[in-house]
Amino acid sequence: MSVEIQNEPVPEGGVSQSDARVQQLAEPVEVRSARSEPGERIEAPAGSTSINNSSVTNNTVVNNTTTNTNNTVVQQQAPLPPGAEVVERVGGRDILSIVGAGVAGAVVGGAAGYFIRGNDDDRIAVDSQERYYERLPRERTRETVVRDNGVQIVTITNRYGDVIQRSRVMPDGREDVLFYDPYERNYDDGDYYEDPAAGLDPIDLLIPMDEYIVDPREPDEDLYYRTIVAPPVETVERIYSVDEVRRSERIRDKVRRIDLSTINFAFGSDAIPQEQVPNLQALADAIARVIEQNPAETFLIEGHTDAVGSDLANLALSDRRAAGVATALTDYFDVPPENLVTQGYGEQYLKVDTESENAENRRVTVRRITPLVKPVESAAR
Repeated sequence: MSVEIQNEPVPEGGVSQSDARVQQLAEPVEVRSARSEPGERIEAPAGSTSINNSSVTNNTVVNNTTTNTNNTVVQQQAPLPPGAEVVERVGGRDILSIVGAGVAGAVVGGAAGYFIRGNDDDRIAVDSQERYYERLPRERTRETVVRDNGVQIVTITNRYGDVIQRSRVMPDGREDVLFYDPYERNYDDGDYYEDPAAGLDPIDLLIPMDEYIVDPREPDEDLYYRTIVAPPVETVERIYSVDEVRRSERIRDKVRRIDLSTINFAFGSDAIPQEQVPNLQALADAIARVIEQNPAETFLIEGHTDAVGSDLANLALSDRRAAGVATALTDYFDVPPENLVTQGYGEQYLKVDTESENAENRRVTVRRITPLVKPVESAAR
């Protein structure tokens, strides 16, 4: 892809048109409404959260204080793809051991890799009026979260809990498709967790590194915004599921990232210091500008740790850091929670190559992944 396309300024309201120049799919993809198939109402399925009192526990952590809503939450296990098993369950999240080399997005340990399965559902359902489930064909499940203002968040998952589609349905029936996987992997594939980018060449970066990885020491809304709306740095040849993006470093590297150095975590902590919460304002405002232009945008919030501690403990800690920042963006700055997905990577991607404690490695990063997870300029109406 040419430097001109990568460097061309994106006009206000022109994000989708900019992405469309980079997303070059072999065949057009028709995005279906998340409500197009009839479903059978069921109890909360395996891998979901049952809720009493129409709400869930809110785990926003600020200044080492956890605010909890007093509701009963019952977690259930989802079936796992071939070659995966749960080695630990921490805070409602499964840490998986995945057999095989070259596993996408996994922290390698011996003959297996470790990967934490995040859970955005509870964050999205906080303060909802109702939450119900339906069984769909091909062992899929549709979850609908109904808010007091009539907005519905509809999420479809496969039998293993991987997200196929998420949509926001407005009270007037308008549907914004946030992400959509048109391919739906074969459940019996032994290579379920293989990296979807295994056949791609290394990225040939044609722009300066400081424009590809943005790391301002002070909050800068305009810089955040320019980075977020900039097109991917190489052609997007197919649509990826959100979970494929979470698991594949090579796929994530197609889009630019922001290292959020203005939020500094203490060693071993996922708490956002109270005095640093205002540092999220500039990022929230930049994200809000993009969502105002296109309500169907998706942002990935990634959590990281330094190299001190075990792989499993660091995976869990990093996932809490990502979820904490996402929750703070919603609770303090009204960023819609359904536009944010989170994932922890533990110590896998150190910013500073050291085995010692290091504050720069205890960080959160942000990417706009919209052009990776849905056909641009497409929405079900």
